[in-house]
Amino acid sequence: MKFGKVYDLEGIDFTLPPDPSTNRQYFAEATPSESLRAFIGCTGWSMKEWVGKVYPKGTPVSHFLPHYGRQFNTIELNTTHYRIPSLDQIERWIQDTPADFRFCPKVPQSISHRTGMGVGGQALGNFCRAMDALHTRLGCIFIQLPPYFGWNKQLDLEAFLRGWPKHLPLAVEARHESWFSTDEHLAGLLDMLQAYQAYPVITDVAGRRDVLHMGVTGAVVMVRFVGNAHPLSDHQRVDSWIKRLAVWGNKGISDVYFFPHQPDNLLAPELSEYVVDQIQKHTSFVCRGPTLLDHDKGEQMRLF
Repeated sequence: MKFGKVYDLEGIDFTLPPDPSTNRQYFAEATPSESLRAFIGCTGWSMKEWVGKVYPKGTPVSHFLPHYGRQFNTIELNTTHYRIPSLDQIERWIQDTPADFRFCPKVPQSISHRTGMGVGGQALGNFCRAMDALHTRLGCIFIQLPPYFGWNKQLDLEAFLRGWPKHLPLAVEARHESWFSTDEHLAGLLDMLQAYQAYPVITDVAGRRDVLHMGVTGAVVMVRFVGNAHPLSDHQRVDSWIKRLAVWGNKGISDVYFFPHQPDNLLAPELSEYVVDQIQKHTSFVCRGPTLLDHDKGEQMRLF
């Protein structure tokens, strides 16, 4: 992820901010769930560099997804940002993954980056019909607003949310600084999302600490966590997240989608393994994650 990327971590405060005031209103009305689930995954499965670590030696590219599905229980599906998948392709994805696996597709840029956000257009309808084909394998769709899409376009966002099919779970990632420039703007965004039964994406990245807003609008939380290939720093940041998720799970959050990013995604499996290990040890969320392979022996190993 290039957004918020920095080359010098010195002086960056990685402390998680407190919950915004809007969370108190949601949690006061929410009922804690008896079933807590966490889904941890990467941003793609087409990583040849993972052969011998995530995929057994000799695994052909065509078999990456089945092996990925055995190791992880979700994926940040960025391929849909560039094209709407065919029904045949979706059916292959379903066949190649286990029943507990969830896809989190990214809304196509032909919708998110178009004037009017595709409202009334053919692409939006085609995309939603494709997402319906995922059935129970659909996790949470997310839309990444363009970097220029600021507070002044709130009416466009509201029109999009008003027309979005309510049976398709949706999270919204805002990036423009104006959404976070004042408490009133952030509260307005969160109130709008809650009114239309959508969720905010929480992005934890070194160079843009403002997007780490910690806002919650429903029982689903989506976190895009960007590590820096520094295990000590990355793990300390994850530890803070584990504590916050444990609290949220007791207050009304039932499903967490947590996507660890790393530079070039080379170390994303290791970071994911750490996240899963800590969730299992310190929270009530049920999840599964990778047991990485020993590259030299081709055998599974645990890092923690």
